[in-house]
Amino acid sequence: MRTRRIAAVLAAFLLTAGLSSMGQASAAQATAPCEGTYTIVVGGTGSSWNNDRFYGNIQQHVGYPTTIPNGASARAGVNELNRLVRDQRAACPSQHVKMAGYSLGAAVVHIWVTENWQTFDNVNAILIADPKRQGPPGANGGAVPFGGIIGAPLAGADKFFGNVPVKTICHWDYVCDESAGIWTYPKNHVDNYPEDFNMDHHNDSANEQWYNGAWYPA
Repeated sequence: MRTRRIAAVLAAFLLTAGLSSMGQASAAQATAPCEGTYTIVVGGTGSSWNNDRFYGNIQQHVGYPTTIPNGASARAGVNELNRLVRDQRAACPSQHVKMAGYSLGAAVVHIWVTENWQTFDNVNAILIADPKRQGPPGANGGAVPFGGIIGAPLAGADKFFGNVPVKTICHWDYVCDESAGIWTYPKNHVDNYPEDFNMDHHNDSANEQWYNGAWYPA
Protein backbone atom coordinates (compact mmCIF):
# COMPACT_ATOMS: atom_id res chain seq x y z
CA MET A 1 0.00 0.00 0.00
CA ARG A 2 2.87 2.39 0.79
CA THR A 3 4.30 1.97 -2.75
CA ARG A 4 0.91 2.71 -4.30
CA ARG A 5 0.51 5.79 -2.08
CA ILE A 6 3.94 7.12 -3.12
CA ALA A 7 3.17 6.53 -6.79
CA ALA A 8 -0.09 8.43 -6.45
CA VAL A 9 1.69 11.40 -4.87
CA LEU A 10 4.32 11.40 -7.62
CA ALA A 11 1.66 11.30 -10.30
CA ALA A 12 -0.22 14.17 -8.70
CA PHE A 13 2.82 16.45 -8.79
CA LEU A 14 4.60 15.13 -11.86
CA LEU A 15 3.36 17.68 -14.37
CA THR A 16 3.60 20.85 -12.27
CA ALA A 17 4.26 24.02 -14.20
CA GLY A 18 6.24 25.60 -11.37
CA LEU A 19 3.80 28.49 -11.02
CA SER A 20 2.70 29.88 -7.67
CA SER A 21 -0.78 30.82 -8.82
CA MET A 22 -3.31 28.02 -8.43
CA GLY A 23 -6.41 30.09 -9.11
CA GLN A 24 -8.63 29.30 -12.06
CA ALA A 25 -10.57 31.68 -14.29
CA SER A 26 -12.66 31.35 -17.40
CA ALA A 27 -10.99 32.49 -20.59
CA ALA A 28 -12.38 35.50 -22.40
CA GLN A 29 -15.14 34.60 -24.81
CA ALA A 30 -14.58 37.24 -27.48
CA THR A 31 -13.60 36.00 -30.94
CA ALA A 32 -10.14 37.22 -32.00
CA PRO A 33 -9.60 39.18 -35.24
CA CYS A 34 -9.32 37.14 -38.43
CA GLU A 35 -6.08 38.77 -39.57
CA GLY A 36 -2.83 36.83 -39.25
CA THR A 37 -2.40 33.62 -37.25
CA TYR A 38 -4.70 32.71 -34.39
CA THR A 39 -2.34 31.58 -31.62
CA ILE A 40 -3.82 29.69 -28.68
CA VAL A 41 -1.84 28.32 -25.70
CA VAL A 42 -2.46 25.86 -22.87
CA GLY A 43 -0.56 26.03 -19.57
CA GLY A 44 0.49 23.19 -17.28
CA THR A 45 -0.47 22.05 -13.81
CA GLY A 46 -1.20 24.91 -11.43
CA SER A 47 -1.50 27.48 -14.20
CA SER A 48 -4.49 29.66 -15.00
CA TRP A 49 -5.59 31.13 -18.31
CA ASN A 50 -3.85 34.43 -17.56
CA ASN A 51 -0.73 32.97 -15.89
CA ASP A 52 0.64 30.14 -18.01
CA ARG A 53 4.22 31.30 -18.84
CA PHE A 54 3.47 31.84 -22.55
CA TYR A 55 4.11 35.24 -24.14
CA GLY A 56 4.36 36.90 -27.53
CA ASN A 57 1.63 37.49 -30.10
CA ILE A 58 -1.08 35.31 -28.54
CA GLN A 59 -4.79 35.66 -29.16
CA GLN A 60 -6.14 33.14 -26.64
CA HIS A 61 -5.10 31.43 -23.41
CA VAL A 62 -7.07 28.32 -22.41
CA GLY A 63 -8.58 28.05 -18.95
CA TYR A 64 -9.27 24.56 -17.60
CA PRO A 65 -8.95 22.70 -14.25
CA THR A 66 -5.20 22.22 -13.70
CA THR A 67 -4.90 21.57 -9.96
CA ILE A 68 -4.66 17.77 -10.28
CA PRO A 69 -3.01 16.33 -13.42
CA ASN A 70 -5.12 13.35 -14.44
CA GLY A 71 -7.23 12.06 -17.30
CA ALA A 72 -10.23 14.15 -16.26
CA SER A 73 -8.31 17.45 -16.24
CA ALA A 74 -6.73 16.62 -19.61
CA ARG A 75 -10.15 15.84 -21.08
CA ALA A 76 -11.58 19.11 -19.77
CA GLY A 77 -8.67 20.98 -21.37
CA VAL A 78 -9.15 19.23 -24.71
CA ASN A 79 -12.85 20.04 -24.70
CA GLU A 80 -12.23 23.73 -23.98
CA LEU A 81 -9.44 23.96 -26.57
CA ASN A 82 -11.73 22.33 -29.11
CA ARG A 83 -14.55 24.77 -28.37
CA LEU A 84 -12.33 27.83 -28.67
CA VAL A 85 -10.55 26.88 -31.91
CA ARG A 86 -13.74 25.75 -33.61
CA ASP A 87 -15.58 28.93 -32.63
CA GLN A 88 -12.69 30.94 -34.08
CA ARG A 89 -12.60 28.82 -37.23
CA ALA A 90 -16.33 29.28 -37.73
CA ALA A 91 -15.81 33.05 -37.60
CA CYS A 92 -12.58 33.02 -39.64
CA PRO A 93 -12.63 29.97 -41.99
CA SER A 94 -9.32 30.63 -43.75
CA GLN A 95 -7.24 31.63 -40.70
CA HIS A 96 -4.27 29.51 -39.64
CA VAL A 97 -4.36 28.17 -36.07
CA LYS A 98 -1.13 27.74 -34.10
CA MET A 99 -1.58 25.97 -30.77
CA ALA A 100 0.96 25.27 -28.06
CA GLY A 101 1.02 23.60 -24.68
CA TYR A 102 3.42 22.99 -21.81
CA SER A 103 3.50 19.89 -19.61
CA LEU A 104 -0.13 18.95 -18.87
CA GLY A 105 -1.08 21.58 -21.45
CA ALA A 106 1.17 19.88 -24.02
CA ALA A 107 -0.75 16.67 -23.39
CA VAL A 108 -3.99 18.59 -23.98
CA VAL A 109 -2.74 19.87 -27.35
CA HIS A 110 -1.30 16.44 -28.20
CA ILE A 111 -4.65 14.76 -27.54
CA TRP A 112 -6.53 17.42 -29.49
CA VAL A 113 -4.35 16.90 -32.58
CA THR A 114 -4.73 13.12 -32.34
CA GLU A 115 -8.50 13.41 -32.13
CA ASN A 116 -9.10 16.22 -34.61
CA TRP A 117 -6.50 16.17 -37.39
CA GLN A 118 -8.90 14.47 -39.80
CA THR A 119 -11.56 17.18 -39.45
CA PHE A 120 -9.50 20.34 -38.89
CA ASP A 121 -6.89 21.65 -41.32
CA ASN A 122 -4.58 24.68 -41.52
CA VAL A 123 -3.25 24.11 -38.00
CA ASN A 124 0.10 23.35 -36.35
CA ALA A 125 1.18 22.48 -32.81
CA ILE A 126 4.10 23.10 -30.45
CA LEU A 127 4.49 20.65 -27.56
CA ILE A 128 6.83 21.68 -24.73
CA ALA A 129 7.68 18.95 -22.18
CA ASP A 130 4.90 16.68 -23.42
CA PRO A 131 4.21 13.83 -20.95
CA LYS A 132 2.70 11.81 -23.85
CA ARG A 133 5.81 12.19 -26.03
CA GLN A 134 6.82 9.00 -27.79
CA GLY A 135 10.54 8.30 -28.32
CA PRO A 136 13.00 7.92 -29.95
CA PRO A 137 15.14 9.86 -29.40
CA GLY A 138 15.10 9.05 -25.71
CA ALA A 139 12.32 7.20 -23.95
CA ASN A 140 8.62 7.93 -23.69
CA GLY A 141 7.14 10.73 -21.62
CA GLY A 142 7.22 10.51 -17.84
CA ALA A 143 3.45 10.10 -17.44
CA VAL A 144 3.65 6.64 -18.99
CA PRO A 145 4.78 4.75 -15.85
CA PHE A 146 1.80 6.22 -13.95
CA GLY A 147 -0.80 5.41 -16.61
CA GLY A 148 -2.90 3.25 -14.32
CA ILE A 149 -3.20 6.11 -11.84
CA ILE A 150 -3.66 9.17 -14.01
CA GLY A 151 -6.01 7.52 -16.51
CA ALA A 152 -6.91 8.11 -20.15
CA PRO A 153 -6.50 10.20 -22.20
CA LEU A 154 -3.46 11.56 -20.34
CA ALA A 155 -1.96 8.08 -19.99
CA GLY A 156 0.05 6.57 -22.81
CA ALA A 157 2.48 7.82 -25.45
CA ASP A 158 1.94 8.14 -29.20
CA LYS A 159 2.64 10.19 -32.33
CA PHE A 160 -0.81 10.06 -33.90
CA PHE A 161 -0.66 13.52 -35.46
CA GLY A 162 -1.77 12.72 -38.99
CA ASN A 163 -0.71 15.47 -41.39
CA VAL A 164 -0.51 18.21 -38.75
CA PRO A 165 2.98 19.77 -38.40
CA VAL A 166 4.08 19.23 -34.80
CA LYS A 167 7.18 20.63 -33.08
CA THR A 168 8.13 18.77 -29.89
CA ILE A 169 10.65 20.13 -27.38
CA CYS A 170 12.15 18.09 -24.51
CA HIS A 171 15.37 18.94 -22.67
CA TRP A 172 16.79 16.59 -19.97
CA ASP A 173 13.34 16.43 -18.40
CA TYR A 174 11.66 13.38 -16.84
CA VAL A 175 8.17 14.65 -17.68
CA CYS A 176 8.79 14.21 -21.42
CA ASP A 177 11.59 11.62 -21.26
CA GLU A 178 11.50 8.98 -18.54
CA SER A 179 15.09 7.98 -19.36
CA ALA A 180 16.25 11.35 -17.96
CA GLY A 181 15.53 10.02 -14.47
CA ILE A 182 12.98 11.25 -11.96
CA TRP A 183 15.75 13.16 -10.10
CA THR A 184 15.70 15.71 -12.94
CA TYR A 185 12.28 16.77 -11.72
CA PRO A 186 11.17 19.44 -10.96
CA LYS A 187 14.21 21.66 -11.65
CA ASN A 188 14.81 20.72 -15.29
CA HIS A 189 11.11 20.70 -16.02
CA VAL A 190 10.75 24.24 -14.75
CA ASP A 191 14.07 25.77 -15.87
CA ASN A 192 15.07 24.15 -19.18
CA TYR A 193 12.75 26.02 -21.58
CA PRO A 194 13.58 29.72 -21.08
CA GLU A 195 12.82 30.89 -24.64
CA ASP A 196 10.37 28.26 -25.79
CA PHE A 197 7.38 30.03 -24.26
CA ASN A 198 7.81 32.91 -26.72
CA MET A 199 5.27 32.00 -29.37
CA ASP A 200 6.89 34.37 -31.86
CA HIS A 201 9.87 31.95 -32.03
CA HIS A 202 7.76 29.14 -33.51
CA ASN A 203 6.65 29.29 -37.12
CA ASP A 204 3.40 27.96 -38.56
CA SER A 205 4.86 24.92 -40.31
CA ALA A 206 7.57 23.49 -38.01
CA ASN A 207 7.50 19.70 -38.05
CA GLU A 208 10.48 18.60 -35.95
CA GLN A 209 11.87 17.46 -32.61
CA TRP A 210 14.24 19.27 -30.27
CA TYR A 211 15.66 16.77 -27.80
CA ASN A 212 18.37 17.63 -25.27
CA GLY A 213 19.49 20.60 -27.35
CA ALA A 214 19.75 18.73 -30.67
CA TRP A 215 17.46 18.84 -33.71
CA TYR A 216 15.81 15.70 -35.09
CA PRO A 217 13.21 15.15 -37.81
CA ALA A 218 9.63 14.67 -36.67
